[in-house]
Amino acid sequence: MTSVKVPALIPSPAEDAEQLRKALQGWGTNEALIISILAHRNAAQRKIIRETYAQTYGEDLLKDLDKELSSDFERAVLLWVLDPAERDAFLANEATKRLTSNNWIVMEIACTRSSHDLFGVRQAYHARFKRSLEEDVAYHTSGDFRKLLVPLVTSFRYEGDEVNMTLAKSEAKILHEKISDKAYNDEEIIRILTTRSKSQINATLNHYNNAFGNAINKDLKTDPEDEFLKLLRATIKCLTCPEKYFEKVLRLAINKLGTDEWALTRVVTTRAEVDMQRIKEEYHRRNSVPLERAIDSDTSGDYEKMLLALIGHGDA
Repeated sequence: MTSVKVPALIPSPAEDAEQLRKALQGWGTNEALIISILAHRNAAQRKIIRETYAQTYGEDLLKDLDKELSSDFERAVLLWVLDPAERDAFLANEATKRLTSNNWIVMEIACTRSSHDLFGVRQAYHARFKRSLEEDVAYHTSGDFRKLLVPLVTSFRYEGDEVNMTLAKSEAKILHEKISDKAYNDEEIIRILTTRSKSQINATLNHYNNAFGNAINKDLKTDPEDEFLKLLRATIKCLTCPEKYFEKVLRLAINKLGTDEWALTRVVTTRAEVDMQRIKEEYHRRNSVPLERAIDSDTSGDYEKMLLALIGHGDA
């Protein structure tokens, strides 16, 4: 007789809110209880828990977590509890501030989210910061970086699989001509990368590879130290194979002298519900070490437990 696996019952949002309240009150914070609840709830469930907590206790769960937690564990929990669009808006805003300025994070959000999700990020940005994402990106960047990033964050790409092969051939030729002329900031390169669907870009770059004998990113490596070229190559990687991009971010974050916890936290919290399984496979393939083991040997305490719970989040 075959045994039927009965799915574990998830407590109600009211029960979760009550348990979280208990974890945050009293003499010591119960971090293990916080992880056991929040790391095992999806975005929709976390949103309802926040709403229930506010209705029941008249307090903001995020503010209570902020008061009681600290350091990298606090940042991981707070980013995770945020609604995905709010989280991206917060990260993008942080990336446009002088002390935490980071063009790569702006590009990453613009290129690895769906059109619908990116539109949601821009709406969340309005609501929280009373400014538009594009105006902040434009104000805090200049030159070629502004020329690439502003159209990337305002893009609303077609999401389907339809591909125009004639167009792919002609635009592969345009890309090759401009790159051969070292016109890396040419408006045609930027137009193609910031407006075409991801399926169309993939078709164009496959044709580029077949027709001209090199992957486009190889041809964009003429000056390995050029910061704009680095960003352009990363843009192409994010649009065509995001798991390879995120694997590299994780590898660099973990292999640094001193872990880059901000990068590690960002990738884990933003990808846990999206493509973490593919990123883990890519990481293992590239480094011959499971991502779990790399995180285990590089982090510690509640922060480590939270990250490990999140990278297993989609496996259930």
